[in-house]
Amino acid sequence: MTDTPAVPRTKRVELTIRALILGCLLAVIFTAANTYLGLKVGLTFASAIPAAVISMAILRAFRGSTIWENMTVQTVASVGGAMSSIIFVLPGLVMVGWWMDFPFWESVAICVLGGVLGVTFSIPLRRALVVNANLPYPEGVAAAEVLTVGSPGVDQSEEAVRENKAGLGVVIVGAIVSALFAFLISARAFAGETAKFIKLPAFLGGGATGVGFGMQFALLGAGHLIGLTVGLAQLFGLILAWCIAVPLLTSPDVVAWLGSHFGIHSLAATLASAPAEELASKVWRNEVRFMGAGVIGVAAIWTLIKLMGPLVGGLTSALAAQRRRSEGEVLDRTEQDIPIGIVGGLSIIALVGIATVLALFTQGTPLAASAPILVIGGLVYVIVIGFAVAAICGYMAGLIGSSNSPVSGVGIIAIVVASLLMLVVMAVAGVPADPSFVAFALMVTAVVFAVAVIANDNLQDLKTGQLVEATPWRQQVALIVGVVAGALVIPFILSQLNGAFGFEGGPKGIADAPLAAPQATLISALAKGVISGELRWDLIGIGAVIGVVIIVLDAVLEKSTKGKIKLPPLAVGIGFYLPAAVTTMLVVGAVVGWFYDKAIAGTKYADVGRRMGVLLASGLIVGESLFGVLLAGVIVGTGKESPFGLIPEGSAWPAMLAGVVAFAVLSLGLYSWIKRVSVKVAG
Repeated sequence: MTDTPAVPRTKRVELTIRALILGCLLAVIFTAANTYLGLKVGLTFASAIPAAVISMAILRAFRGSTIWENMTVQTVASVGGAMSSIIFVLPGLVMVGWWMDFPFWESVAICVLGGVLGVTFSIPLRRALVVNANLPYPEGVAAAEVLTVGSPGVDQSEEAVRENKAGLGVVIVGAIVSALFAFLISARAFAGETAKFIKLPAFLGGGATGVGFGMQFALLGAGHLIGLTVGLAQLFGLILAWCIAVPLLTSPDVVAWLGSHFGIHSLAATLASAPAEELASKVWRNEVRFMGAGVIGVAAIWTLIKLMGPLVGGLTSALAAQRRRSEGEVLDRTEQDIPIGIVGGLSIIALVGIATVLALFTQGTPLAASAPILVIGGLVYVIVIGFAVAAICGYMAGLIGSSNSPVSGVGIIAIVVASLLMLVVMAVAGVPADPSFVAFALMVTAVVFAVAVIANDNLQDLKTGQLVEATPWRQQVALIVGVVAGALVIPFILSQLNGAFGFEGGPKGIADAPLAAPQATLISALAKGVISGELRWDLIGIGAVIGVVIIVLDAVLEKSTKGKIKLPPLAVGIGFYLPAAVTTMLVVGAVVGWFYDKAIAGTKYADVGRRMGVLLASGLIVGESLFGVLLAGVIVGTGKESPFGLIPEGSAWPAMLAGVVAFAVLSLGLYSWIKRVSVKVAG
C-alpha cells in the first residue's frame, strides 16, 4: 500500500450541503464529458483527480473546509462521471429501433436503480476488497495523495499550495484550448480528420485498405491517460485490422478460397468493382468489427478468469475477519458502513423499482403473456449476475484502476447470457423471435451494467476514503447522491447527441455524422444476432482464435522480458474494433505522454510534472467533450447541420494543412507550458 502524508486532526467537516452541491455540479460536467468521449471512442476517463483539484481550489475560499469535505465533493463527482458508462449499453435500444429517443424517466430509472444496487452491493465488499485485500488501487491512492497535500487544514508546504492553484489553471487552459479547436473544426477552419483508401495491387491480393487520422484534443488527452503500453497494444490491434484482416477479406482470391473451403462469405464478393473507400469501409464495418468482437470477448473472459482466484481468496479472508468482529470486536469510526438493515432495505426498494420497469416494458408487446416469468427471471439475473459483476469489477478496479478495468467485457458477456436466456423463454412460451425480446435483453443488461460500472468506481473512491480516514457511511451516502446526479443528466445528453449526430447503425442525425458508440454497437448487434440466429459466429470465432493467440503472445512477452513488455489482449481488441482515425490519435496521445514523462524524469519537478500532465489531459477531454454536447444542442435547436460554419463547404481554404499545423503547434505549446508551470511550482 502506498503511504500518504498524515491526515490532519482538525474538526470533522465531511458530509455538507455545499460539498454535495459542488459535487453534483462537477458530476454534471464530468458526466457530459464522459458521455461524449465514450460514444466517440469507447473510452471514459477517471474524474477523481481533476474533481479533487477543482474542489480544493473552490472550497479554499470558504472558512472551515477540510480534507473530508473535499473527499465528499470528489466522491460525488467521480461516481457521477462513472455513471456515464451506461452509454455502452443504453444506445443499443435506439440502434435496434425500439426507442426513437431516450425517454427521460425510463432512462433515469435504469441508471438510478442499477446504480443504487451498485452502491449497496459494493458496501459488503468494502472490507473484503478495500481493507483486507491489499490491492494497489492506483487511482484511489493517487486521489488520496492529491487530497492530502492540497486540502485546507493539512500542514501544507508553499509548493503544495502553488500546485493546487496551478493545477486548476492547467485544467481550465486545457479545456479552453480544446473547446476552441473543436469550435474551429465545426466552423470548417480546420479539418477534424482525414482518411486515405487504396486498392492493393494483384500481387498483394487485389483487395483494399485505408488509414485514418483524427485531430481531436480529447483523443490526445485520452491517449495520454491510457499510457504507452495500452496505446501500443491498440496500435497492434489497428495493424491486425487494417493491414491484415481488411486486405484479406477484400481480396477476391482470398474470399473465394474462404467460401469454398470454410463456408465463410464476405461482402467483397458483391463489391468487387466498388471504389476502395466503399469496399474497405463496408467490409470493416460489417465483418472485421465482428472479428474484433471475438478478440474483445475472449480477452474479457481471460481477464475475469485470471481475477477469480484472488477474488475468492479476498472474499474468504474478509468473511473470516467479519466473523471475528461479530464476536465482540468494536468497529472504529473509519469502519462504520451504512447499517446492513438499511443496505438491505435500499436493495429491496431498487429491486421493486426494477421489477416495475421490466413489467411496464412488457405491456403491449408479445412479451406480455410471459411477463411474470420474464420479470422474475430478470430480477434473479440482476441479483446473481449483478452481485458477481460488482465483485469482479471492484476487484479489477483495485488491481488495475477504474479507467483500465474491462467493464465493457462484462457487458459483452452479460448480453450474450441474457440473449441466450431470451431464447429459452421463447422456446418455453412457443413464440417466434421478435424485436421486443432483443430490447428486453438490452434493458436487463443495462441494469446489470449500471451495477458493474458503479461498483467499479465506488471501491476506488472508498479506498481514497480509507486513506484519508473518511467515514464510510457518509461516503456511501455521497456515492448514492452522485449516482442520482449523473443519472438525471444522461438522458438529456444522449437525446441531444442522438438528434444531432446519431449513432453508428441507428437512425441518422441532423448532421449525419454518427458517433461510433463501439460498445453499444457491438452489444446491440450481439443481442440481435443471438436472438435472430443470424449472428456471424464464424467471424466472431476467427476473432476468438486471434484473441487466444494474443493472450499466448502476451504471456510469452511478459515472461521473456520479465514484465517489461506487455500486450494487453483487451486493448488489442479495442484497437481492432475502433475506427482507425480514433485509434491513431489515441496512439499518438500515448506516445506524446510517454515522451513528456520521459523528458521530465529525474528532475526535481518530475512528480509535479506528471500530475500536471494528467490534469492537462483531463482538461483537453473535458473542453472538447463539453463543446461537443453544446454543438449537439445547437444543431438540434436550429435544425442546421453546421450551425457554426464560417467557411463555405468546398472552399479552397486548406483546412487539412491548417488543422495539422495548428494541432501540432498547440500540442507542443501546451506541453512546454505545463513543463514551465511544473518548474515554477517545484521552486
